Amino acid sequence: MRKLSAREAFVVDRETMTGPSPRRAVRLMKEYHPPLGGRDSLRLDFNENTVACSPAVLKLLERIAASDLTKYPERETVEAAAATHLGLKQEQVVLTNGVDEAIHVLCGTYMDAGDEMLLPVPTYTMYEVYASGTDGRAVTVQAGEDFAFPAERLLAAITPSTKIIAIANPNSPTGTTVSREEILAIAARAPHAIVLVDEAYFHFFGETVADLIGTVPNLMLARTFSKAYGLAGLRLGLLAGTRENMQWIRRVISPYSVNSVALACLPPALEDTAYLEWYVEEVCGAREEFKRGLNELGVHWWPSQANFVLTRIGVKHKDFVAAMHRRGVLVRDRSADPGCDGCVRVTVGTREQMRQAIGAFRASLEEIQWSK
Repeated sequence: MRKLSAREAFVVDRETMTGPSPRRAVRLMKEYHPPLGGRDSLRLDFNENTVACSPAVLKLLERIAASDLTKYPERETVEAAAATHLGLKQEQVVLTNGVDEAIHVLCGTYMDAGDEMLLPVPTYTMYEVYASGTDGRAVTVQAGEDFAFPAERLLAAITPSTKIIAIANPNSPTGTTVSREEILAIAARAPHAIVLVDEAYFHFFGETVADLIGTVPNLMLARTFSKAYGLAGLRLGLLAGTRENMQWIRRVISPYSVNSVALACLPPALEDTAYLEWYVEEVCGAREEFKRGLNELGVHWWPSQANFVLTRIGVKHKDFVAAMHRRGVLVRDRSADPGCDGCVRVTVGTREQMRQAIGAFRASLEEIQWSK
């Protein structure tokens, strides 16, 4: 039999091989599929800023030259500005490609085989997604009645294998909050674990643990510029912790993961406090008005300290979301989240936008013949 040439053998191998197999953790990794389509509608499904970023950011964008895009980004100066904004030192802060990268890098830095990420649920999906991509695992603790933070059960679930405890404050999709005392108790009970406090919705709540960074050795803080600041499209987040912990984070994270345009836009966004205060005040006022509208419709909702409200629609939740979409309003079905069967989350925008949303609510409920 004629011996195959190297090229012929390669062709045969290509036709029969299935390709390299990824790590077992990746094969079993929890998937996340964001809803797509209808993006020209009123977007009340991703908790973004529903209006615009600061006008100061737009002016900055107009001054970016083509030659500026030829250079690799340098983050140090902007990280210093972000640190000062939080009352921290530059060495305590790392800018990230959205909070998603912060979570991903945190898992890559601290999660080893047999380690556990402790999660009070329901909560932000990406914690479990990134934990499941490591050789560790996520351990969930169900929230209490009306989604109250399960402090005692969480404390009881801490083990020597606990490596990260992720706490969204305010939480998504519920809008509930955790007290400072509960966070400190958890950090004290688990000195061997990173306690991540994700303050993505801080501006609509007003309470922070930023002042504890550096004094509580295992505490880390995450912030995003996708919500109140309106920079979701630039993918910009922040992770803060002790100098020692951030040294390890810097070793893992790509030095160029935050692009030059995002870095250029952050300082004017931070400086324009008047715009930020206007938007936050508008959303908080719209949130109260929206809840009154829900009461008039007889729709159950949960108190929220974020820029969204979780509602209970019930068994017709899918029909409701589709009916809202037909009326040009996108809302998020959260029924797949633990304890959230029949629930739909609605981002809160401006007063005018939420009046449109209430009108769509009323018409959609009538269309699906909804009853409490």
